[in-house]
Amino acid sequence: MLRVDSSKPCQIIYAIARHDYLSYVIEPHIVQLNPNGEFSLTHQRLFSNTAKEFCEFLDDTDIRLIKLLEEMEQGNVIKRYYKKPIRPFEFFSKVFNEQMFDMIRPKLEKRIAEALSLLCSKQVYQMSKEGYPGERKLQLATEAASVLFHFRRNEEEIRYFPTIKYQGMRIEFMFKNAEIICNHPAWMLLDDTLYYFDKEIEGKKLQPFLNKRFIAIPKSSEQSYFEKFVAPLIEKHNVYAEGFTINTEKYDARPVLKPIYIEGGTSQLQLSFKYAGYVFPYGDGRHISVRMEKNGDDYLFHRIKRSTTWEKGKMHQLEQMGLKVASSLFQNLEVAGRDDDADHSFSVFEWLNQHHDQLIEEGFELEQPEGQKRYVFGSSKIELVVTENNDWFDINAMVSFGPYRIPFIQLKNHILNHKKEFILPSGEIAVIPEQWFSQYGNLLHFTEGSNELKLRRHHIGLVTDLAEGEMASVTMTRKLQKLTNFEELEDAPMPVNFEGQLRPYQKAGYNWFHFLKQYHFGGCLADDMGLGKTIQTLSLLQKHKEDVENGGGKATSLVIMPTSLIYNWLNEARKFAPQLRLMVHTGTMRYRSADVFANYDVVITTYGISRIDIEMFKDFFFDYVILDESQNIKNPSSKSYQAVKQLKSRFKLILSGTPVENSVNDLWTQMSFINPGLLGAQQFFQNEFVTPIEKKKDEDKARKLQALIKPFVLRRTKEQVATELPPKTENLFYSQMTEEQSSVYEEIKSEYRNELLKSLEDGTFAKTQIQVLQGLIKLRQIANHPIMIDKDYEGDSGKFEDVVHTLNNVLDGGHKVLIFSQFVKQLSIYRDHFDRVGIPYVYLDGSTQNRGDVVKQFQEDEKTRVFLISIKAGGVGLNLTEADYVFILDPWWNPAVEQQAIDRTHRIGQTKNVFIYKFITKDSVEEKILALQQRKLSLSRALITTEESFIKSLTAEDIKEILG
Repeated sequence: MLRVDSSKPCQIIYAIARHDYLSYVIEPHIVQLNPNGEFSLTHQRLFSNTAKEFCEFLDDTDIRLIKLLEEMEQGNVIKRYYKKPIRPFEFFSKVFNEQMFDMIRPKLEKRIAEALSLLCSKQVYQMSKEGYPGERKLQLATEAASVLFHFRRNEEEIRYFPTIKYQGMRIEFMFKNAEIICNHPAWMLLDDTLYYFDKEIEGKKLQPFLNKRFIAIPKSSEQSYFEKFVAPLIEKHNVYAEGFTINTEKYDARPVLKPIYIEGGTSQLQLSFKYAGYVFPYGDGRHISVRMEKNGDDYLFHRIKRSTTWEKGKMHQLEQMGLKVASSLFQNLEVAGRDDDADHSFSVFEWLNQHHDQLIEEGFELEQPEGQKRYVFGSSKIELVVTENNDWFDINAMVSFGPYRIPFIQLKNHILNHKKEFILPSGEIAVIPEQWFSQYGNLLHFTEGSNELKLRRHHIGLVTDLAEGEMASVTMTRKLQKLTNFEELEDAPMPVNFEGQLRPYQKAGYNWFHFLKQYHFGGCLADDMGLGKTIQTLSLLQKHKEDVENGGGKATSLVIMPTSLIYNWLNEARKFAPQLRLMVHTGTMRYRSADVFANYDVVITTYGISRIDIEMFKDFFFDYVILDESQNIKNPSSKSYQAVKQLKSRFKLILSGTPVENSVNDLWTQMSFINPGLLGAQQFFQNEFVTPIEKKKDEDKARKLQALIKPFVLRRTKEQVATELPPKTENLFYSQMTEEQSSVYEEIKSEYRNELLKSLEDGTFAKTQIQVLQGLIKLRQIANHPIMIDKDYEGDSGKFEDVVHTLNNVLDGGHKVLIFSQFVKQLSIYRDHFDRVGIPYVYLDGSTQNRGDVVKQFQEDEKTRVFLISIKAGGVGLNLTEADYVFILDPWWNPAVEQQAIDRTHRIGQTKNVFIYKFITKDSVEEKILALQQRKLSLSRALITTEESFIKSLTAEDIKEILG
């Protein structure tokens, strides 16, 4: 066969062809034109790849059509449905069958319909049986034809046939060789015209009549024929009836919502529309719905027009109110955006109640679900009236479910056991809103009383939380409102005999202590480390002493703390409240009876001693019991907690920079100590708060816990009060040696003392000064950690424990720390510890090469929060403004060197306030040297520059004193 020559005139045409197996298809062909412009017999089928050659004869629509019709070409169809390579002849004779045709044909028709919509301005032909594409020219109808279905019913039968109208004229199509070339949508080829139809008619409804005048249905089958065939036809198409009636009716409609309860699943809502007595489901896509009525021998069809736009509008309203379609299969609705853990079997009931008033206003009818149960639909609310008694709040609460009102206390067990259905006196069921379980669960858990709800006074946080929530309307007295809004604290006068000034935030803490005292609440002062929890507490104790003595009485308070804080407390008390009579109850020589306590204002003891002496302590009634560093009792099974729980007092306070060290659980014991029952039983607290907050990051629970404890915890961070702090604050921290440490110290000390006394007697003292220096250095090392002089030492060091404990507090607060020591050996003890527990740090001593990198890492890396520095290497030339805490592990002879170390952080560029902690070992050369330093300070400023010169400045008396 000749190929078409693209350099000579050509024409593209589209041929309607009948395929032996696939029924009608459309093919694009390029035909060579004769010199006179008529079609020649030379033609070829076009594909995307061959069309390029003929592009001057094609426009964009042609290119689109070629691509679309290519998908209909038999080779491509086979490839789609049969994965192995096969020749078309074999495929159609061996593989192809009726089922395959039913699957393939609708897909082809989709493409035929799309192609026909693009062909209106193109040349369309019918292909000859031999395959010539330009056999007969066709035209496309310019508008849709319409079909009217006729039914003529008489005594014997129903005759059924269609008539077709085109451009207002009836066209004859029966017995005219008409062909249906596409079923859905229907296209019919009659004479030389391709007709299409309105109302989405299907070709197979016309097919039987191409060569038949009518179809007859005998009387015996007429009822089922009317129901199954005629009624659906009337819904979609124009029908003309003789022998029965069709009424077209229009009604105003009402939307109807009906819950479908799915136990253990997600409940749904069915939306339907009532047109007079007829109910139609939403989303069936019908513009007209038909209902058939039979009276005797008469049939009446009600043809009801639906307002589909209005129906969609109603659906849209529901979506705006928070519903969504449950699945594409069923048009039922469910509540959108729920969390996955909750029980959803009642979610639509809650939704109905929540939006009840709005739904009724919008004209919705609510129907009861299938089954025996009857539900109340209506909005639910709670009204609470809170009144205050001595130790209680009485809560009078009423609940409304729609029109019914019942006392809230009747719901207590339902809410605590998460039962959603509450049976009302009328027998109807009210669904308790999901939010009530979390909102009121705590409240009901903590209330007592079976006829009325009573709540302990310290649950004031729950009342405040309710008043701030939107769920309930809460009424309370003026006095109570003042209490719930405790931010505006009354100003308490300062004690007369208090030396020194409280900073404004410390004064606020002092006022808060008085608020707690007034209402008999226990409290936790949780200020950051270094903000002066001790001084705030001392001012309270001094004021308490003055108040009690003015009333003619006397009172003793007890403060329990870690051993390392005892000297700190004594020093601060001496400085700020010199009139307080303090008794330190520690050591082996301590009293064995509580009688002596009454002679003092404050008894100070340690956690360890309070455990051992609990029998003696618990018989004495204290005014205040105060726990410092109260995280020491965080473990409920610990002996410390078991002991302090037995103490008796009028008031309780705890102090801690880190009340939550590792887990939310740490709060339970501390809060139970100050306000027993505040957080419920341990197990309840674990299930209700700890697990949801830590495992599930449940913010709502965290907020509820916050609300419960908020009135009793006062926490200020360093950042919050920065403006009130001086640029730097120095604190001395006294540590007690452990027993093993102390015995090593004493042994070495006596060796040196004997040497010294001997040299003083025989006058060789001047020569042995260098030994004296070595001896003092050795004792200083033991005071820090005996392992520095004896690597086989296995005991602990008091100072090491205190430093690590204090450091953990500082790191928990997110701060950066410089740690200075003049002993590299001491720094390596800390390095080993940090490596073991995984604390990131940087290190610098005289041998460090890359100082710049180390400094940069500390200044810029979030995670590196500890810098270990040997004083000799780091005394100068470092700028470490990121740190806001400085630990000085061993005091130096020369205060100037110390000052240089502090200046590493406290210099230009430092925006934070700096806290300096000096760790001094009690009863050691460190403490003695400190005292000497104070005496010789003016001297040292002028003269002393090195340790040697400091030793030279010591007299024999000084040395005796140091080794005394």
